[in-house]
Amino acid sequence: MDKNGDYIVGIDEVGRGPIAGPVAVCSFICKSEFFDSITIKTPLRDSKKLSAKQREEWYVYLSQCKKENLCDYAVAYVEAGNIDKFGIAPSIRKALKVSLNKVAQEPQKVFVYLDGGLYAPEEFINQETIIKGDEIHKVISCASIIAKVSRDRIMVKYAKQYPEYGFESHVGYGTENHYKALKKKGFTPIHRKSFIHL
Repeated sequence: MDKNGDYIVGIDEVGRGPIAGPVAVCSFICKSEFFDSITIKTPLRDSKKLSAKQREEWYVYLSQCKKENLCDYAVAYVEAGNIDKFGIAPSIRKALKVSLNKVAQEPQKVFVYLDGGLYAPEEFINQETIIKGDEIHKVISCASIIAKVSRDRIMVKYAKQYPEYGFESHVGYGTENHYKALKKKGFTPIHRKSFIHL
């Protein structure tokens, strides 16, 4: 139980800045006491502060907790074509709404914590946006980890489909090698053309 809600929800997005691949938003729901019974030794923190191995460890652990009905989560994506069409901020809002509605059908019964500049739809009257929330609030950290690992796995699959671009290493961010590949090979369907200046 937390503030006015029976359940707490953490929301975070991953993939706002890359020049390729989807943006991902995770909504993670549990009861506050969920964090009292965690058995994993790796610290729970913002996904960017964890190694890939630590993120994977948490992902596996939280997936098992979901199977045991100790928590639930949903990740929603908006692909590059729609990001180009509608813009990154509306795309994130759409993915946020989709993921949140999957885990919280009764808005009045949850308290939603969101990272950074994210806001839940207005029917979620109990919500709080926290700057650097993925570092401060454990329920947002969980959402951050699930979103990051889920999106990274998608980019690894794209790396097999488009092996010349190195998606498995930079996961779509605009690195020097990524731009070199773009200049040599051109765009793929997963590139965000509105983000790229060659």
